[in-house]
Amino acid sequence: MITKKIAFFIFCSIALSVKAWAQDAPMLTLKDAVEIALKNNYNIKLSQNNSAIASNNVTLGNAGVLPQVNGNFASTNSRQTTKQTRNDGTVNNINNAKNSNINYGVNLNWTVFDGFNMFANYDQLKTQDTLGAIRLKDTIQSTIANVITTYYDLISQTEQIKALKGAIDISRTQLHYANDKFQVGRASKLDVLNAQVNLNTDTANLVTQYQLFKAVKIQLNQLLIRDLQTDFSVADTIVIDEKLILADVINSAQLQNPAILSAQINKRLAEISLKQVRSTRYPQVAVTSGYTFSNNKTPAGFTLSQNTHGLNYGLTATINIFDGFNQNRREKNAKIQIDNATIDAKQTKLNIEAQISNFFVSYLSGLDLIKLGQANVVIAKKNLDISLEKYKLGNITPLEIREAQRNYLDAQSKFFAAQYQSKLAEVTLKQITNSISIN
Repeated sequence: MITKKIAFFIFCSIALSVKAWAQDAPMLTLKDAVEIALKNNYNIKLSQNNSAIASNNVTLGNAGVLPQVNGNFASTNSRQTTKQTRNDGTVNNINNAKNSNINYGVNLNWTVFDGFNMFANYDQLKTQDTLGAIRLKDTIQSTIANVITTYYDLISQTEQIKALKGAIDISRTQLHYANDKFQVGRASKLDVLNAQVNLNTDTANLVTQYQLFKAVKIQLNQLLIRDLQTDFSVADTIVIDEKLILADVINSAQLQNPAILSAQINKRLAEISLKQVRSTRYPQVAVTSGYTFSNNKTPAGFTLSQNTHGLNYGLTATINIFDGFNQNRREKNAKIQIDNATIDAKQTKLNIEAQISNFFVSYLSGLDLIKLGQANVVIAKKNLDISLEKYKLGNITPLEIREAQRNYLDAQSKFFAAQYQSKLAEVTLKQITNSISIN
């Protein structure tokens, strides 16, 4: 039938195009992928900007420690017609007289004591800067982790493609054997048709797998902030660090995990907030000073013009005597916030330990499954080779050879999945401990 030949040709053409695509695409190493992401990723750039803002805010002036000095200038003018009647009865008419008043100078305002609030403000700004740096590093580590896991997902997808190509080769061999036996009368047409269906099914599976691979490739290009259709190939090996120790991971997380460090810093910020609230119990003392120049011209006045200049200075002090018990309310709430921050820090620590424990179980089981999977792949391959030889000799049915083929594909699939599972758990554990690195 021509329909079968066309279908066979289409599927084989697709398979060949996939093979050619995989061979021609330029290689993208994991190191290069991470470097591109660190340079281009939008989340990192936003986090860098936020960290820079927090760093720029750490100044004595922003905390209220330094004085404020202002220059001022004011000029007022008018034209007035004045009629003056003096005590002796004489009348003085002044028409369209110009009056002017010019004042300029420099003023200084300096809060010299505010109940130590300015020092609490400065401590708060430094703490927020530290928090910004932690968040930046967390964003970088998260981005690197996403790049690594996506990259290794592509490797796993590539291995699946290779396995499906192998299945197509086997199905094609099976079809060849079925045709040969049909030609000599040792097999029915049904065997040939079944072999053709198997080949078409395997080729369709390859096309589907390629589509999944392409979707993950787009995802990686998105992380690297480049043209989503950029073509590339990846390495063919998943290397797993098999030396992780649970106790070491937990201890490292206590010192380096961003969530734990952020919770500790938030507690520190809550304690600073209490100091800021308490500062309003103390008097607020400020000094003022300035040097002023003044030039007044009033033709209708007793003095035609007056020029003055000189220094002025003073001291102001205020204290909160009674504010409707709001001071006590604010302090109570600030203490509750400290208690909440303490609880949150403990909860965060417990959550991180639970995550580590879960991912470490996945990590260890993945390593065990890798060893078992390697053995199963070898056994399944031997079984398939023997089954192919028996099928060639006519000692087993097409269903039996298909079952052997499925077992081999299933063994390969589980082996690749175990590799990716273990690698994903490893990367996540290193991300939790803020220790991902690319050598």
